[in-house]
Amino acid sequence: MFNIQNVSDRYLNYNQVLKSEFTERVQKISIDAGFTCPNRDGSKGTGGCTYCNNQTFSPEYCKPAKTITQQIEEGIDFFKKYESQIYLAYFQSYTSTYDSLDKLKTIYEEALSHSKVVGIVVGTRPDCVNDEILDYFAGLSKRCYVMVEYGIESTDDRTLEFINRGHDYACAEEAIRATAARGIRTGAHLILGLPSEDRETILNHARKISRLPLTAIKLHQLQLVKGTKMARQFADNPEWFKLYTADEYIDLVIDFIELLNPEIAVERMISQSPPGFLVAPDWGLKNFEFIVKVEKRLAERNARQGRLYR
Repeated sequence: MFNIQNVSDRYLNYNQVLKSEFTERVQKISIDAGFTCPNRDGSKGTGGCTYCNNQTFSPEYCKPAKTITQQIEEGIDFFKKYESQIYLAYFQSYTSTYDSLDKLKTIYEEALSHSKVVGIVVGTRPDCVNDEILDYFAGLSKRCYVMVEYGIESTDDRTLEFINRGHDYACAEEAIRATAARGIRTGAHLILGLPSEDRETILNHARKISRLPLTAIKLHQLQLVKGTKMARQFADNPEWFKLYTADEYIDLVIDFIELLNPEIAVERMISQSPPGFLVAPDWGLKNFEFIVKVEKRLAERNARQGRLYR
């Protein structure tokens, strides 16, 4: 286990965890392998999650019309500032386990065949894994870096239904436990500020996920994005939403972190949608500027990850 005192003054930063595992700088390269989702193709629903517009987190080089190898090569060129770094192929778009195991193996193995790729990170839904897929990941993790990253988004079943996730929180718990039990690094993603979730509901997310065997957590603020059902809901019913200012959200994140199990690394606290897509809130802050503010506020409050963890 990592000791928080060794990797960060105030919280367990996943970048520092990665540095302890690799001798070279590690960079993720996003890959779009052309997956879809069960709540888009009709097997569970249509329209997808109400907040989601996949274009907001896909780099220009990341197009499903291109081969996996081509996307990796263009991604490496995109990050060429660091000549000596190595890469993790990040299957981020839609549900990246939503296919037959034979097809999944072909996709993942093509990425891993690149000499600069040392592992994969697979973003998926908790209702889109099974024993066969997890057993494959367990075997793969014995020869390279593997992280399975689950979209939880909320631990409140009413919220999950409202945002059209198509699964409940118990499903997320089961998938995370089954993944971690096989020795696979396990990540989770949460959105803070979804409609009708007050501060106590949000902080209860921290209490709940702290009971899970997670390697890392990604947090980000609710962003209303053009072309989504949620943006239309906001236009029609703004009273459903609490859009935090940057300072309010910083204090909320710190409150969250203080309740968080100190063995769960924090990989992200904020996300940025491209300006052309973002409806609100627009803080005008880059990710690194936000982190500087968080760390300053942590020091001002003498706050620390896990201080209130029980």
